[in-house]
Amino acid sequence: MKTNILLVEDEEKLARFVELELVHEGYRVDKSDNGREALEKALEEDYDLVLLDIMLPGLNGLEVLRRLLKEKEVPVILLTARDAVMDKVSGLDAGAVDYITKPFAIEELLARIRAALKHYAAHPAGGEKESNAKEEEGILTWKELTLDDRRHQVRYAGHEIALTNREFLMLKTLLENRDIVLSRDTLLNRVCGYDYAGETNVVDVYIRYLRSKIDDVYDVKMIHTVRGVGYVIKAGDE
Repeated sequence: MKTNILLVEDEEKLARFVELELVHEGYRVDKSDNGREALEKALEEDYDLVLLDIMLPGLNGLEVLRRLLKEKEVPVILLTARDAVMDKVSGLDAGAVDYITKPFAIEELLARIRAALKHYAAHPAGGEKESNAKEEEGILTWKELTLDDRRHQVRYAGHEIALTNREFLMLKTLLENRDIVLSRDTLLNRVCGYDYAGETNVVDVYIRYLRSKIDDVYDVKMIHTVRGVGYVIKAGDE
């Protein structure tokens, strides 16, 4: 059975280009160029993923996102303008699994789609609350690693690992988004703040610090590099 994707984009040429690429990859694609129509489609039909532009006629993409996720659990990737910082913040807070800024490379979009679909396949709707009870209490785990957000503490096999605040936030963000490849921009914004004006290579520095304190010390492969895209912690490695 083909994976069903709803593409919501009012730029006709971009929508057609993305549609052709998705169909070529084996996905079934429905399109909409209007926010109200898109919301109706998303509520009436079962889609495996929604690609949602923010600037839409009829109904703003962020409002579509909020109304949709009140009724259904479906992964949503936002398509945003490069300088729409508050839209990105609002979208992630409202439940979007990821965002990608225009213009984007189709390879990056396809990689983000695969990651979001894989994550939702591993954690089906409604099935996470019981199995992730510890995470609801502020505790994230991977193999023998435990991150306690309330105590701001990280341990591996019972041994405490000393992390700086930004290293802690980087690790927490990756653990919260297992199986989702996070771009350097996303990690930079989550860890350093959306007003940070520095280069994204600072992310590589923090990743290197984390690997030196966890991967190298305990001989594990926790943080994976996806060349040209970003970083991911894979739930399947647990």
